[in-house]
Amino acid sequence: MTEKKELRFPYRVCLAGGWMDQPWVSEIYPGSVVVAQIQPTIDFNDRSGMATSSRKIGIELWGNQYPEGDSYRKAQLLFGAENPPGAEYVSGSQDHIGLLVPGISRLDYDGGYWPSNIENTMDPETCEWLSEVLHLAPLEPRPEGYNPLVEKNLTSSLVKNLGESGKKCFEAIQKKDVSLLGEAMKETFLIWREMLPHTVPDWVMKEMQNNYFPKYSGAITSGSGGGYIVFPSERKMEGTLKIKIRY
Repeated sequence: MTEKKELRFPYRVCLAGGWMDQPWVSEIYPGSVVVAQIQPTIDFNDRSGMATSSRKIGIELWGNQYPEGDSYRKAQLLFGAENPPGAEYVSGSQDHIGLLVPGISRLDYDGGYWPSNIENTMDPETCEWLSEVLHLAPLEPRPEGYNPLVEKNLTSSLVKNLGESGKKCFEAIQKKDVSLLGEAMKETFLIWREMLPHTVPDWVMKEMQNNYFPKYSGAITSGSGGGYIVFPSERKMEGTLKIKIRY
């Protein structure tokens, strides 16, 4: 008898290009976001950029299990449930696609709430490789009342580079290139700092500069203002969390 697969509702991690799923960003210049669906082997902290708010709504809809059927259609339904008419802030669709579409996805945005194109891989070797090289180091969750959008510096060049970092990230994953993967993650992180400065508090920037950028090819935070530091390394790391890409 084959072992029954884990059916609890998944999480998702965003690896590069975050914020491109907001039309007020991608209408300036199109670009890509990379997300991966991850098995719920651990319970991630709330307010830490792991799409926990969207996941809770998904559990309201389908219970704490992965819903059967067309995963893209389910992602659309979750997007609609979290963003009813009149919503003050529209939660980006990378959360909902990342939660419900297995494997690793490159989402191409061009000024809309939904991607204009989705490229996905559920190749077992690729997903296992990414699971092996990604490490998560816990940080403080973002504080209550935190608003990453109080200051914006949306230039065409920054948005273009942000979207390109997403494409580079997906290319690195396809090539199984740890160095290129880290570079893409670092590019996204540094562009956040310039484009939306409050997404990267000074204490997080200092942590990156002192403990991660000198040692690894790159790193990124799982969400704005804190959560987890996500970094790639082929070495085993003590004190970090491991994730499992679902495919």
